Amino acid sequence: MNSTNSTQRMLEKIDPEVALELTKRYLPGLLAAIVVLVIAFSLAHFLGKLLGKALERQKLEPPARNLIVRILRLLVIGFGLILALDNLGLSITPLVAGIGVAGVGIGFAMQGVLANLISGIFLTLSKPFRMGDYVELLGVEGQVVGIELFATHLAQPDKSKVVIPNRKIVGEIMHNYGGVRQVKMEVSVAHGTDIPLAIGLIREVLNENRLVLKDPTSGIGIASLGQGCVVLTIQPWATVENFPGIRHEIYQSLLVRFAQAGIEMARPQYEIRLLDGLDSSRIKSSTH
Repeated sequence: MNSTNSTQRMLEKIDPEVALELTKRYLPGLLAAIVVLVIAFSLAHFLGKLLGKALERQKLEPPARNLIVRILRLLVIGFGLILALDNLGLSITPLVAGIGVAGVGIGFAMQGVLANLISGIFLTLSKPFRMGDYVELLGVEGQVVGIELFATHLAQPDKSKVVIPNRKIVGEIMHNYGGVRQVKMEVSVAHGTDIPLAIGLIREVLNENRLVLKDPTSGIGIASLGQGCVVLTIQPWATVENFPGIRHEIYQSLLVRFAQAGIEMARPQYEIRLLDGLDSSRIKSSTH
């Protein structure tokens, strides 16, 4: 009740002529500023949507497309804000100068953020990797699932996610596997094994596995000759999505096929020599 009375007393003190004069002076500019802002936001949304569709038809990458659309919308809204302030009768020059001074201070305080932003723009335009590529950099590797202005997101095989600031990526050595990866495997068989038969069984296993890509062709051959064994190398190709599980399936199938064909897997072999004059009782006691 007291607040209502005080409000009424304040309204009674206002000179009607002064109120009318202020209304005539500032109301048109205020309405014009509101209309300009509404038009600016609507136009920014419309132009951004239109530009996004045009860039999509040009098959531009989503990160680059989103960046260009955001810049266009910010420019349109910024221009509308300047026009709105001008309609209110505010001087733009001191405001721009104040923003410039504040920008310098903010720039020093946010060097890391700005470095990430600039690096994100560079990555978006240069496109050293794309969405879905499997990359290795800075000691970590994973599939690219997000390229943003400030950070890049990598998905790990264990469903975890690694977030790397963009400034850490620019200028670093990166290994981009693309969308496919080559699996490097080895199998050791005993000396005397029918090598053409073993290679044929390996090729059959790879041809029957649904995760192995037919193109590029898988590599199969003799990697090295070890002590008591022949080491065979197996290098099939798989998509990034299928890479984590393909190794287990191939090894399991090879064990079954080798057992059915009577191919013996290599076992460790040791050579024991008995020196002359060594007490046989000591040898017997050491074997128990």
